[in-house]
Amino acid sequence: MSGDSGELERNLGFLEAMTLGGGTMIGAGIFILPGIAAEGAGPASSISFGIAGFTALLAAITLAELATGMPIAGGSYHYVNRGLGSFFGSIVGWGMWTGLMFASAFYMVGFGQYIVEPLPFFDGRALVVLFGLLGLALIVAINVYGTEESGGAQNIMIGTEFAIVLVYMILGLFFIDMANLSDFAPTGTTGIVATTGTVFVTFLGFEIIATVAGEIKKPGKLIPLTMVLSVVSVTILYMVLMLVTTGVVPYQDIGDSLVPVSDVAVVFMGSIGVVAIVFAAVIAAISSSNSSILAASRVIFAMGRDNLMSNWFNYTHSNFNTPHRAILVTGAVTGFLISLGLEVEAIVALLAEVASFSFLVSYALVHVALVGFRYADPPEYDPDFAIPGVLYPAVPIAGVVMTALVISQMEPVVLLVGSGVVVLGGVWYLAYARQRDIEAGVFPTALRKPSEQPYRVVVPVANPETERGLLKLAAATARAHAGERATELVAINVIEADQSGLQNVDSGRLDHQRKLLETAQEIADDLGGTLQTQAVVKDDVGDGIVDVVEDLEADQLVLGWEGSLDRNEYVFGRTLDPVIRGASCDVSLVKIKSDSIGTPVALAGPGPHSPVAARRAADFAAVSDTTPVLLNVQPPADEDDVNPVERGHSAVRWIAQRAGLDPDEYETKVVVAEDTEATIIDAVESYDTVCVGLSEKSDISRIFFGSIAERIARQNTGNVSIVRGPIDSSTESVDNATAESSLTSSHG
Repeated sequence: MSGDSGELERNLGFLEAMTLGGGTMIGAGIFILPGIAAEGAGPASSISFGIAGFTALLAAITLAELATGMPIAGGSYHYVNRGLGSFFGSIVGWGMWTGLMFASAFYMVGFGQYIVEPLPFFDGRALVVLFGLLGLALIVAINVYGTEESGGAQNIMIGTEFAIVLVYMILGLFFIDMANLSDFAPTGTTGIVATTGTVFVTFLGFEIIATVAGEIKKPGKLIPLTMVLSVVSVTILYMVLMLVTTGVVPYQDIGDSLVPVSDVAVVFMGSIGVVAIVFAAVIAAISSSNSSILAASRVIFAMGRDNLMSNWFNYTHSNFNTPHRAILVTGAVTGFLISLGLEVEAIVALLAEVASFSFLVSYALVHVALVGFRYADPPEYDPDFAIPGVLYPAVPIAGVVMTALVISQMEPVVLLVGSGVVVLGGVWYLAYARQRDIEAGVFPTALRKPSEQPYRVVVPVANPETERGLLKLAAATARAHAGERATELVAINVIEADQSGLQNVDSGRLDHQRKLLETAQEIADDLGGTLQTQAVVKDDVGDGIVDVVEDLEADQLVLGWEGSLDRNEYVFGRTLDPVIRGASCDVSLVKIKSDSIGTPVALAGPGPHSPVAARRAADFAAVSDTTPVLLNVQPPADEDDVNPVERGHSAVRWIAQRAGLDPDEYETKVVVAEDTEATIIDAVESYDTVCVGLSEKSDISRIFFGSIAERIARQNTGNVSIVRGPIDSSTESVDNATAESSLTSSHG
């Protein structure tokens, strides 16, 4: 994969996802937080971990649905950005990125401390910083080299660490003194809930699974499974660990300890146990920082992809297929934070707690985003895992309530700094990203839907060279119906997803999509109209267009056409054929060759869609203030035949009536000739826009009749449109109608 593509490989399996998810949750926090938690709530801190775990579980269930519906890099940031719009996406993106970097810096300072403190010949803050930076450099190198490699390293580190912690807990159960647990909740309910806000930071790991969803194998199965399992298992682990820790040693004695697990281990494991715990703590610091760097780089990668950051971040390494620029920048900022060292240890620890605040805010918005996706039901949202009906909307509602409860009990300084990060994300959007933003969010868009269904014209855009012409014609047809009801023009771009990875899409195509829709908005502004845009990712472009048309209940679809027929497996092509067959609304295939619409001409000939072609010609004529021409070609009359000119005028009148055109709204042109096709080609040569009704007899007949449009497109300098009416429209032909009219006249 070239550096221009930006596509992430799916190489993380069940074990890698579980260890990435558990890396932070059973990482450095398990060796530091017990002391802080015991000081805040005593032995009842185990309940604090239970509440935090329940809050995380609600978020994990919501994220599991969203991640299987949109399994691309970015996690909560991407879901909020797509669901609620880029303003909230910017807030969540900045919160996640800064929070993870501060947490990673905190872990690596701890890594340096665990190496320096136990060894008497090591001393000094400079060494702590040095070891922290060396550890970070190793982590960054592993992440640049590839997530499969970082996942493999994570497996080894987490497995070793978990084994040591498991031995600690099992042995500790036999040394619990029940007297130490008698004063179970010394700070009461308030202390328990307040401590929940402190310890929630250790449950950030499951979010990492969603953040790297674009790299997980079989995401529909593995994402919900690993997210829920990681949260439940770690919650139980922490609750038991807190009971063991506060049961072996009184909570008063470990409240002030920086190494509480080590202080407890020495009681029943001796010096060997202390060495094992220190070794596990070092591994934990590395694994936690690795998980955080991995997730933080994916967040900024996704923000670059969505134009909320410079698209400089939106590239992957040509050899390793990793977002190397995002990783290196994330590592550089984290290294700066580490270099602050112990001089600002309190600030780094504070910002680690602020990471908890930022993620709680993110999860609250994620719950709202899920409700938004369910309400709007956009065509591109088709999750493999959906929250069961009995749990929806209970899960997102309870999730918002629980996150609000936990946040409300945090320290004022944490609320202040955390709110500052939120404000930073909002200001960044207003100052930098707003002018580049095209993501309105599916929920706000759905809420703005008018009570009366507008006349809606959908325009798929894919080619910058024909984009203006298509939008100009689509705007003309929309304005032609303005007197009937409100009108709406919708430009969409559908990207075909990577078939090997569901909806994993390379950044180059996403960038192209974003530019197309931005240009569409600019064109609409120039034309003096309003435009809605939709960016869609589907397994098949044609089916994706049909899904959007049906979801929006569109009245008309205007698509670009190359001007040639396939004649092999397809008629008009792999993308257009399913659209013509499946879209229930009017469909116009347009070959754009000129910016001028001029005087349109419609072929008023045989076929059920000739009236629609006439109507479309009238719509197009409204742009240039001209009168459309309805052209009919008749063969010469036999001896007993009706006058061909009269027959032609009768056919034109029949078509015009069904097109809703009054006699003064069109001009009639009837030509009598033996060679119908050649005559048509010559007759339309002087017109800037030609409209042809689609034949529905068979694919072979469609190719024969479509060849007229193809020859016109090849020989004429103007625009050519093949028009098909609604699928449920009448299939009565002008041939039948004129025949019946002639029969009636002959018996009159």
